[in-house]
Amino acid sequence: MLGLEDKVVLVTGGNHGIGASIVEVLEEFGAKVAYNYRSEKGPHGALGVKVDVTDAEGMNAFAEQVENELGPIYGAVANAGVIKDNLILRMPEDDWDFVVDVNLKGAFITARAVLPKMYERNEGSMVFISSLGGQRGNIGQANYAASKAGMIGLAQTIAGEAARYSVRCNVVAPGYTKTDIIKGIPEKVEQALFKQIPLRRFADPKEMAWAAAFFLSPVASSYVTGQVLGVNGGQYFS
Repeated sequence: MLGLEDKVVLVTGGNHGIGASIVEVLEEFGAKVAYNYRSEKGPHGALGVKVDVTDAEGMNAFAEQVENELGPIYGAVANAGVIKDNLILRMPEDDWDFVVDVNLKGAFITARAVLPKMYERNEGSMVFISSLGGQRGNIGQANYAASKAGMIGLAQTIAGEAARYSVRCNVVAPGYTKTDIIKGIPEKVEQALFKQIPLRRFADPKEMAWAAAFFLSPVASSYVTGQVLGVNGGQYFS
């Protein structure tokens, strides 16, 4: 239906949370999905490889392994992300560096690993998983918000550079999503957050996965590039 049957897609951080849902949904659409992980394998995917997104040589080798074992990489989803929250005056530089390295530099390294072959084949689609915080900032998340905002700028720059090769790059910006990050939120805080969200609920991770699948599709979004899709229940309009 989306034209993803037998397409090879690489997903970073595909072992849990939104990443695991992306892998699962893409497989439901018939894609062959490879993913990387840092700690433990995930439940889905044709190929899972332990490699850190901040390791340029490792990611290059990962992309080559995917090409050799699954076939030409058509799509890539830069999803891997971490948080280290604190108010900016209390934030250690190490926490700043760690979050920016994984979230933003990791997306850059992932793009450099897959784009050369996409350019050669004049075909491909990249999706960056940013955040509502990357669109409007968030108290206590200076490092996270800056890294996610940077992903938007990086993706739109790639969209401009890659268009001549018929390669697209778009962004999904999730709002509050039911992953491990928010599972420990107290009920009172949860109810307060619901009041800020017009749809009055948190998103299911699969709702982010479907958005990513749309952007990857050579059918549904073939004329879409450089765009940001906010999947946030109406919490932010842009």
